[in-house]
Amino acid sequence: MRHTLPIAPQFYVTAPQPCPYLGGRFERKLFTALQGENAERLNDALSKQGFRRSQNVLYRPSCAECSACMSARIRVADFAPNKSQRRTVKRNSYLRRDATSPWATEDQYALFRRYLDSRHSDGGMADMDIFEFAAMIEETPVKSRVVEYSAAAPPGELRRKLTAVCLTDVLDDGLSMVYSFYEPEKAGDSLGTYIILDHVEIARTSGLPYVYLGYWVPGSRKMGYKAAFGALEIYKNGRWQDIGDPAEHSAETHPLSVDPIAEQVARIALPDTRSGRT
Repeated sequence: MRHTLPIAPQFYVTAPQPCPYLGGRFERKLFTALQGENAERLNDALSKQGFRRSQNVLYRPSCAECSACMSARIRVADFAPNKSQRRTVKRNSYLRRDATSPWATEDQYALFRRYLDSRHSDGGMADMDIFEFAAMIEETPVKSRVVEYSAAAPPGELRRKLTAVCLTDVLDDGLSMVYSFYEPEKAGDSLGTYIILDHVEIARTSGLPYVYLGYWVPGSRKMGYKAAFGALEIYKNGRWQDIGDPAEHSAETHPLSVDPIAEQVARIALPDTRSGRT
């Protein structure tokens, strides 16, 4: 009798590069390809273990002497917006939400360029052209949606005004916000916060328990805003736990703070592709 064994994904590590979140540090990522008929199961399983998706790659930080970056998610059932967040929802109630298939448009790219030029002109995506943008949106081997937020058409025009966009993956236990951007002229309306709050509502009505926000980095101004959301969990020391007091999470470096790559890979729980269970 011949038995076919499942092929385990191969994991690799990137070369060290300057950290975009904490000055004077270097980042390194553990990653694997996301492809084939089991891509969704792998994405579901590894997202629960602190990984994130970028096109057809899953990755998580594996820096040699730093473990500051921690995956964060909101427990939908326990979340209640604070007073400021309720005002944000009310302020942006004029926006209409439309969820579409992952297809890039010229309007999206124009908004994306305005957003980058205004807020992240020196970031790693600053030189992204329309073809690279289309790849970011469309090259997905899993269930993804583009969630667009638009305002009423200006006087004399027929098309609604695209105001914010979020590329979102639909996991078996929640929504993963892959990347979002918005009209920089509306920055005072807290659109980034509004998109997260609206995704919590989408997850709630869909019966999904979590909204994955990406990485929270204590000590980073770029990523610190995520700690303002209630019912927030972080993936730390191999398990999800309530964030507690954000100030208690140190971003200090230590040469023994990160386990060797072989040990990290050995502890990754992979989906059982034969039975459909993880």
